[in-house]
Amino acid sequence: MDRRVFVTMVGGSIVTAPFAAAPQQPGKVWRIGVLSMAPSPETQVFEAFRKGLQELGYVEGKNISLDFRLSTGHVDRLGQLASELVRHRVDVIVTDGGVPTRAALSATKEIPIVIGTGVSDPVAQGFAKSLARPGGNVTGVTTIDTQVVGKQVELLREALPTLSRLAVLYNPQTSRTMLPSARVAASSLNLEVISVEAPSPDALPAAFQSIARGRPGAVLVLADRMLYDTRAQIVGLAAKQRLPLMGERPFPEAGALLSYGASRPDSYRLAATYVDKILKGAKPGDLPIQQPTKFELVINLKAAKALGLTIPQSILVRADEIIQ
Repeated sequence: MDRRVFVTMVGGSIVTAPFAAAPQQPGKVWRIGVLSMAPSPETQVFEAFRKGLQELGYVEGKNISLDFRLSTGHVDRLGQLASELVRHRVDVIVTDGGVPTRAALSATKEIPIVIGTGVSDPVAQGFAKSLARPGGNVTGVTTIDTQVVGKQVELLREALPTLSRLAVLYNPQTSRTMLPSARVAASSLNLEVISVEAPSPDALPAAFQSIARGRPGAVLVLADRMLYDTRAQIVGLAAKQRLPLMGERPFPEAGALLSYGASRPDSYRLAATYVDKILKGAKPGDLPIQQPTKFELVINLKAAKALGLTIPQSILVRADEIIQ
């Protein structure tokens, strides 16, 4: 069942403004840098970004080039990669997450930076003065993960009515700020929370040993690029303990029970509109940071069957996608 949930946007004109042709500068090839911890430039989110640019009249190799700098999960490489983009004099830097955004901002205060996804509160993280008027060289799309995590806890409890203890897996470097929201939501549902850190892929086995000792009824993975990229390993570790798992999409495609959150590909498509406006002369500090417009609930019934679970009809009917 297709179902879209829309969030009130700040500065909605960025979306509703009609697409215009790319700037007419004969022979000009705009250079767009992409700074991310992703393992490959061939991912769903980057394809959505390319498609968004194409819809706006940009053609790779003709009037635009994409310069990817990917750290493949290694945080310590981001500073060097950001500096490389600055030395190559890219026209715009597109980032994926709070850590890459901070690395880009440390490398330049002049080159416009567009957040594609992964930053839940750009004001609190010091990237912008406000959502309506960022004021500096950073703008883009926020994920509002601190608000989404409360809904994730609610949906997990609805899917598992007897749940009483919940393990929350998070990266202390990036997703610690979401923990209070998880605790508040859990408290309102009389759920006990066990919080477990995983600062790197190597820490995941020990993290799940800690989770096992706490005897939870399910695991919630808070949004983080490293945890996102290691989802197959996380799903496998949870499966060994026969624990229902919830994370952001595409965790269910990797075998998790549930996911709920903003559509990352849709956010990257919106990021392309920011790039277009900046290349046409707009200042990033004048472009309102936008909240997500599309949220998705995905349920993996194959995973439910493997765990011997029956998902209530009340939540099944609200799913945007069901994996059989």
